[in-house]
Amino acid sequence: MKLESTVVAISFAFCALNVYADDFNGSKKLVCATVEAHACDPGLECKRSLPDDIGAPRFLTLDFKKKEVTGPVHTTPMLVVNKEPEQVVMEGTEMGYAWTLILDSTDGSMTLMLANSSDAIVLFGNCTPS
Repeated sequence: MKLESTVVAISFAFCALNVYADDFNGSKKLVCATVEAHACDPGLECKRSLPDDIGAPRFLTLDFKKKEVTGPVHTTPMLVVNKEPEQVVMEGTEMGYAWTLILDSTDGSMTLMLANSSDAIVLFGNCTPS
């Protein structure tokens, strides 16, 4: 009887993980909160701060149907969307920067990198279905 309970519990856990993972596979619209920022210049150590401190948006919307990333001021197209088993990789350009946003397909965590010829910004955050 105890073994059956354990098997049932494990089965429910796997089902829950699959449903959760489906939220972050590039099929649903997501809202992402940026929580940590790193600003980097050549020859200097990167400075860790809050996204607000460097002018980065606190929230972004990822709309995979429209292939757009929307912040409070700008909307930019996803020029590339590559869905892999464990992550979704999006790429584009905005205001002189090339950007890459990587979404973890299992838990919704994200890394956003923006770079141009003179500096780079790395943002970390988390996404949730909108």
